[in-house]
Amino acid sequence: MQYKANSPEDYINQVPEERKETLKKLRKTIKDNLPEGFEEGMQYSFISYYVPHSIYPDGYHCNPKEPLPFMSFASQKNSVNFYHSGIYANKKIHDWFVAEYPKYCKRKLDMGKSCVRFKKLDEIPYELIAELVRKISVNEWVDTYESNVKNR
Repeated sequence: MQYKANSPEDYINQVPEERKETLKKLRKTIKDNLPEGFEEGMQYSFISYYVPHSIYPDGYHCNPKEPLPFMSFASQKNSVNFYHSGIYANKKIHDWFVAEYPKYCKRKLDMGKSCVRFKKLDEIPYELIAELVRKISVNEWVDTYESNVKNR
């Protein structure tokens, strides 16, 4: 589902009522654990967390005018999706997340390259997400991006 939002608050106000508290809790979990330097805003119509141009002036290689994306979440038709670029770009973090997930959730992990889909909103593993969010600093993400993603 596509929302025309100018801010995270505006985005959450537009989602169906039954999803608002979930998105507020997910946003709070991320913000409470987000390493210093990342900024919150809107990217690609999602609530996003990125490396601002003040830290990484090169921006995103696909569109240098955009700050370097790192993580986001969105309310989709059948799920709430959480996107984390570190899962995609860092095998150690990917493997850690896949191994830890069953300790927090009985449901089978529904994951793409960087996307984790939560179809049962009451089963979102907020503690696991908090731990994942803390795993990569801004500098570590820039280094990972430059060595693994930018030059592909």
